[in-house]
Amino acid sequence: MSFNIAIDGPAGAGKSTIAKNVAKALSYIYVDTGALYRAMALHFLRNHTDSAQENAVAAACADISITLSYDEGVQKVILNGEDVTGKLRTEEVGNTASIVSAYPAVREKLLQLQRDLAASENVVMDGRDIGSHVLPKADIKIYLTASSDVRAERRYEELRAKGITCDIAKLKADIEERDQRDMNRDIAPLKQAEDAIYLDSSNLTISEVTERILELVTIK
Repeated sequence: MSFNIAIDGPAGAGKSTIAKNVAKALSYIYVDTGALYRAMALHFLRNHTDSAQENAVAAACADISITLSYDEGVQKVILNGEDVTGKLRTEEVGNTASIVSAYPAVREKLLQLQRDLAASENVVMDGRDIGSHVLPKADIKIYLTASSDVRAERRYEELRAKGITCDIAKLKADIEERDQRDMNRDIAPLKQAEDAIYLDSSNLTISEVTERILELVTIK
């Protein structure tokens, strides 16, 4: 049987980085579910589908094919035959993904893909509702968070390193708005699963968080 690790938490908590490190240490497959929703968002943006119009978004889902491929354990997202992995990390795509991920049609489109992967492979999967909804029987569940100030600072430094000019106050406001949207949506809202371990990374390094999760796997 496969072994599944679910890591949930708000935007900017470090889920993707930590999940990648854990997966690499264990030789598991890393599944970045946020990238799947971002790929959906990219399609809607490219085709000028109004993300505020749920019916239009639902109709557009029929034109989307998303698959995953792995190159030495690194996930690549294939949108309608195109590798779009490097086009998913803009603020526009992220904010659009947060909006459309509340729609049942979008979530249903991706749910079975995620569950099929987890059933066939040892995976580390991160997102907003993995432990609470996508993989409710995951072997280990982590709720990873950090203060909005810390998360905004991390995002600011990440963008600056890429040569992108940004306003840290706006980044913080966007993060807090996204938190509220994710936590209050009707379908699979962001929340800590009852059996998930709460882990605040505000004052921890990437290595420290990774080690704590690996320790849990050893105990399990």
